[in-house]
Amino acid sequence: MNKYLLAIVGAGTVALMVGCGGSISPLTKERVTRSENTVQQATQTLGNNEAGAIELQRAKDNLSQAKQAIEAENDKRANRFAQQAQLDAELALAKADTASSRKAADEVLASIEVLRNEAARGTP
Repeated sequence: MNKYLLAIVGAGTVALMVGCGGSISPLTKERVTRSENTVQQATQTLGNNEAGAIELQRAKDNLSQAKQAIEAENDKRANRFAQQAQLDAELALAKADTASSRKAADEVLASIEVLRNEAARGTP
């Protein structure tokens, strides 16, 4: 009887170890969720803006890979892709922000140039 009990307990332990070995940590799940939120925010913020479009697409691709890794219960891979998606989405937002700032600065410089030209002509 003890042999059977040991076999059952042993099999249960092995099954538990295999199940835990491929499980996804709460940290990875949270990281994927955070990355998904950042990608959604970047998508809404950028809209059809070309600045950051490549990085945003890369973020979406990495997020998709992270979700696939979760389904495959590959914690390390899911974590890595989620981190990369987060970084790519943040880079897309930064590039879009930089492009907007650059455009605003160009408009200010153009206005200054118009004012200089008017002042040089002596126009009141």
